[in-house]
Amino acid sequence: MFSHIMIGTSDLDRAKTFYDAVLGTLGVPPGFVDRQRVFYRTPTGVFGVSLPINGEPCTFANGGTIGFACDTPAIADAWHAAGVANGGVACEDPPGVREGPSGKMYLAYLRDPDGNKLCGLHRM
Repeated sequence: MFSHIMIGTSDLDRAKTFYDAVLGTLGVPPGFVDRQRVFYRTPTGVFGVSLPINGEPCTFANGGTIGFACDTPAIADAWHAAGVANGGVACEDPPGVREGPSGKMYLAYLRDPDGNKLCGLHRM
């Protein structure tokens, strides 16, 4: 459905360090820098982080969440730990199983250094 997701950052080096660590736990190679952006390419899509092209300060989406698929709960935990160790902040409930209309899921939430809300998700 999506070709790519792009979010903003106020510090490209800090964002690259954070996302190299977090996405590395999911088997994604380190990002490559293209001018004022960092791209992470996989067979299923592209995730990018960019300094705002219009020169205005970056902001995060109020109510927005970007979810990353995790193959196991252990990978979701490693994803979360890598995020916290690299400048992210845990948010929501601690990582764990949650049950809803879609069934059981293992969820781990954090905010990246720019405040973007992220979720590591494993469908059980």
